Amino acid sequence: RLASENDDRILPIGHFLRRTRLDELPQLLNIWKGEMSLVGPRPERPELAAEIEREIPEFCYRLKMKAGLTGYAQIYGKYNTVPYDKLKLDLTYIRNYSFWLDLKLLLMTPKIMMLKESTEGVLEHGKQG
Repeated sequence: RLASENDDRILPIGHFLRRTRLDELPQLLNIWKGEMSLVGPRPERPELAAEIEREIPEFCYRLKMKAGLTGYAQIYGKYNTVPYDKLKLDLTYIRNYSFWLDLKLLLMTPKIMMLKESTEGVLEHGKQG
C-alpha cells in the first residue's frame, strides 16, 4: 500500500529521509550503472505496477523510456497523484521528449524538492491528501 499521511509504518528517520529526499540518493548508483536515467518516468514497485496495469492496461506504455530519478509527473504532479494522471503526465513527457525538456525538468527539480506538498502521502482510503 502507498504511504498515508500519518502512516504508522514510517519511523521518524523515515520522515526525515523522505522530507529531505535523501531516500533518493541510492538511485544515483542505478543511474551510474546505466539502469536509470536522470529524467524519465519514475519506476513503480513491480507489485504496484501490476495492480495498476490490471485497471489501466496502458500504464505499461510509460516503460517505453528508461526510468528516471526525476520526471514530468514529479514536476507537474505529486507523490499522491492518481495513477491515471501520472500516466497522462508520463505520456506527455514521452510524446514531447527533447534535450531541452530534460534540461527544463532538471532545473525545476530542486524547487519541487523543497515543496512539502510534493511529498504528501495519500489519505487512509486511497484518496489524495
